[in-house]
Amino acid sequence: MRFTGNIDAKVDEKGRVFVPSSFRKILQKEEELGLILRRDIFQRCLILYPQQVWDKQVDAITAKTNMFDRNGRNALRQFVAGAEAVSLDSGGRILIPKRYLEEAGIKNDVRFIGVDNTIEVWNKQDAEALLGQPEALADCLEEMMNAPQECK
Repeated sequence: MRFTGNIDAKVDEKGRVFVPSSFRKILQKEEELGLILRRDIFQRCLILYPQQVWDKQVDAITAKTNMFDRNGRNALRQFVAGAEAVSLDSGGRILIPKRYLEEAGIKNDVRFIGVDNTIEVWNKQDAEALLGQPEALADCLEEMMNAPQECK
């Protein structure tokens, strides 16, 4: 399952937002209706994990955690405790709890960004600032992929 693209939406006064139809179609195709919502550990955004993706993520962390390692157990505890199950209603919306909206700085305008097997939910202005740096992206990808030097 892969999500791509970025789509703007609005959060209503109750914290409900329509999950973009292109993302809902992928979830339905995969018969994945359960979603886990969590604040990202690196950025000020939210991440929607399809249940099977969440389970694999937690399994991966658990596999690297010794039950007698205080720091590892605390990291696992914090990671799991910071998550909440959400579900699509009949209209294709999810309810984002108020604390998550506050943690991500989301008021009204949001941007959904498909990132591999998860969906990020951003404050629209923060997403625009992040995505508006093409030179930084080029530099990062060049370094990550060890691109050869330009021919002269």
